[in-house]
Amino acid sequence: MDSTKQSRTRNAVDPTQLCQFSFSDGRQCRMFRHQSHASFCLVHAREEQQLLAQEEIGQELGSISGQFRTTTDINHVLGKLFNLVANGRIPARRAENLTYLAQLLLYSQKHIRYETNLANEDMGAWEETVRAAYPSPQSEEEQETESEEETVDVN
Repeated sequence: MDSTKQSRTRNAVDPTQLCQFSFSDGRQCRMFRHQSHASFCLVHAREEQQLLAQEEIGQELGSISGQFRTTTDINHVLGKLFNLVANGRIPARRAENLTYLAQLLLYSQKHIRYETNLANEDMGAWEETVRAAYPSPQSEEEQETESEEETVDVN
């Protein structure tokens, strides 16, 4: 009596028609490749698309100054987060977590202001920090003066 088990393999199928996703334990997905993706089945193609979208969303949630130093930075990011949730691009649960983190950042702002002023022994040091984070736009006259100075230096 033959005791070999028959497994559900797709030996008769061309391997290029199968999903190319490899699991962490070395197994290969055996679903058929989806017509809309070059190498993955529908499930793994969607997972790949979600990962790419998350990276894009992370870049979109950047602040104005590139840091989260000021209330304006945090408010700007919360506005972007609101749009992402409203458009269904980010799950509500993740948005709740990010909102809580933003709340903690906002709460710490008054302490950061106090420490900045204390460290510099100047009650106007925080204003200088904010000005450095958001440089004021130059007037046209200042820009023309700088460009003239650069041309003179080059000659």
